[in-house]
Amino acid sequence: MNAEELSGQLAAIASTQRLGIIAHLVGEPLHVSELARRMEMSRALLYMHLAKLEAAGFVTGHLELSDDGKALKFFQAVPFELSITPAVIAAAVNNEEGTNG
Repeated sequence: MNAEELSGQLAAIASTQRLGIIAHLVGEPLHVSELARRMEMSRALLYMHLAKLEAAGFVTGHLELSDDGKALKFFQAVPFELSITPAVIAAAVNNEEGTNG
């Protein structure tokens, strides 16, 4: 992982709202409307947060068809472990310098 990738992951979860989204998705996938209700936020704002989390690899989304033929978007948390230490940061910066030098 380089510094840009590490920074992107940290930025993706550096929000109490995005941390709350991950917490709600632990253990069960949720439909966007249900997740928006639980988070007490608009679906538009929720989709913005979900896009950042999905791009960083913390959640994944998939479509399912309802009984009446409507496409429903479900999201679930992806198992991950993120460890931030001075050594991890140094390695990421060194990887960045190695790709730019």
